[in-house]
Amino acid sequence: MKRIEVIKRLLKEKLELKGGNLTEQRVAVFDYLSQVENHPTAEEVFLAVKRKMPKISLATVYKNLEALVECGLISKLAHGDGAARYDIRTDQHYHTHCLKCGKILDMDIEDDLLAGLSIPEDFVATGYRLELLGHCSNCK
Repeated sequence: MKRIEVIKRLLKEKLELKGGNLTEQRVAVFDYLSQVENHPTAEEVFLAVKRKMPKISLATVYKNLEALVECGLISKLAHGDGAARYDIRTDQHYHTHCLKCGKILDMDIEDDLLAGLSIPEDFVATGYRLELLGHCSNCK
């Protein structure tokens, strides 16, 4: 089965569970995110998808990104710079963030970091985010 057919089947299943529809725009947005290692902004997704779908608008890309987030198919990362970035991975994982170019990449850690923390007894931690700040090899 072709990769795009697998993507369409996965999207259709998840979208229908949340009352959404499968559209070619959603397929194009998800397909792009599944092929990149970085975590692009909506504008970056728009520019990339526009090459294949010249009539797509930035508003349509935003709408489809939010629909994919709602369905749990992608993650939305909000950072202090104000620009949301999108991640194809929805599992608990960590990131490196270049302070110069803004590139965000996945980082895997095998240990459970919560186990080593002193968490107040009246607080139940359900997850956490870890982001290492610094400079990528291109910006050092």
